[in-house]
Amino acid sequence: MPRSKKSQAHGGDKCPQAQGQTQSCGGAQAIAAAEEESTTSSLQCEDTTQSLPGAESCSTSQEPQRIPTIAAAAVFSYTRSSEAFDGQYKYRALAYEVPPFTETPGTDCLTRKASLLEQFLLYKYKMKQLMMKEDMLKIIHQSHHDRFAEILRRASERIELVFAVELKEVDSVVPCYNLVSKLKLPNNGRVRGGRGLPKTGLLMNLLGMIFLKGNCAAEEDIWKYLGTMRVYAGRKHLIYGEPRKLITKDLVRLKYLEYRQVANSDPPRYEFLWGPKAHLETSKMKVLEFLAKVNDAVPSDFPAYYEEALRDEEEKAQGMHAARPDTTVKVSTPPRDMLNIIIPPVRKYVKFLPPDRKI
Repeated sequence: MPRSKKSQAHGGDKCPQAQGQTQSCGGAQAIAAAEEESTTSSLQCEDTTQSLPGAESCSTSQEPQRIPTIAAAAVFSYTRSSEAFDGQYKYRALAYEVPPFTETPGTDCLTRKASLLEQFLLYKYKMKQLMMKEDMLKIIHQSHHDRFAEILRRASERIELVFAVELKEVDSVVPCYNLVSKLKLPNNGRVRGGRGLPKTGLLMNLLGMIFLKGNCAAEEDIWKYLGTMRVYAGRKHLIYGEPRKLITKDLVRLKYLEYRQVANSDPPRYEFLWGPKAHLETSKMKVLEFLAKVNDAVPSDFPAYYEEALRDEEEKAQGMHAARPDTTVKVSTPPRDMLNIIIPPVRKYVKFLPPDRKI
């Protein structure tokens, strides 16, 4: 993909020889072990982007010349090693789906470091722990400490594209960070209680598909698209759990999606629309910006959708202006006798004041 090629252009450094010293900080130690393994076997990357057709049943607009592709959310497969570091599981990234870093062993060290840092950030998010800069520097070779900002930017941008969470600094005195969901899903994007990886990226992709399909998408199209992510109804997923329950129950209950039967369909067919919480917390423009980043583009590169998103922004602005209450204070002079009731003459209370008090 264009973004992968763009990422390669930034780092042509030769990676120095890794020193055989062990890391000693929980998640950082697990990632350091993954770094050792990555020198012998590269990550397998597969491009599974899918171009979506224009609106079929819910829109009458003509098909635009260019349609943004929707990137399948990362399939962050991991295995649990029999050995645990400090009582924690060891996670190894086995496969990524678009948009991947192109792994070229020995030729693009910054890309490899960013990929390792990305795994570490996701591991810390999953464990509900803050990401300490000190720990991150332990993952990056000392000779690359001066490139830390660039490596962190690459890792956080990729995580944002895949999971729709943003890396934010929590404390600048003792530098530490956290990944924050773009939408206000429960448990910072995890939806359900406990630990886990964010579901926000899946939801943003679903909202994007609904938008591209004319503001409603047939259920069969949704599952066909999810199949490109190896996400299937009735089959438990490592990140999303049981996908059908997550999409048709949880996200519907939370009002991010609307799931309804197609009128007069026999046998019954169903379709998805944006729910009221989605309209409240995001917009077509924000979703289009998300898809544009995935396509290494800007929203205006997709004129038909961009114009619709602009109209949506204008309608929302007009609606907010119309719904805004009139805050003008209207002062009306009450009758003279009412003044005595509302504000009794001050002189009446002079005799109750201490001698040294004056009014």
